Amino acid sequence: MRTNVQKQLFAKITDLPTLQQTVASWKQQGEKIVFTNGVFDLVHTGHLTYMAKAAELGHKLIIGLNSDASVKRLKGESRPINKQDSRALLLASLFFVDAVVVFEEDTPLNLISVLLPDIFVKGGDYAIENMVGAKEVMANGGEVKTLYFVDGYSSTSIINQIKG
Repeated sequence: MRTNVQKQLFAKITDLPTLQQTVASWKQQGEKIVFTNGVFDLVHTGHLTYMAKAAELGHKLIIGLNSDASVKRLKGESRPINKQDSRALLLASLFFVDAVVVFEEDTPLNLISVLLPDIFVKGGDYAIENMVGAKEVMANGGEVKTLYFVDGYSSTSIINQIKG
């Protein structure tokens, strides 16, 4: 019988001050920290492939998750489909995700500036020069990468397909 699964799962969902301390500890232990962010409204093959590849780049994977209010501002009043607590819990349940932190801003700039990950990753549909937080990571000696984008998968296309 598994014990403490829920405790372990919920422990991955954290706030920025707590995560900042955790990241400092990880770095002190020589762990390479990878960071990515997004809405992750309807998690699909594209998301899973991308996050798994991101996790392979280091020892710890942190997901910055847009809050519900942030998603509404970015995607419109009909989004998100799934509320932030559900999205955070789903991401935390992935074995290759080590921490999930929700942010209220429209971009993860504050998170990135505070955490200063070793590697900042986005999907291949982003250009490094346009990635918010890329300059901060590189100025700190970190790397910024884009990963192969799996065509044909997006939350928007899934929503449109459901609507018919």
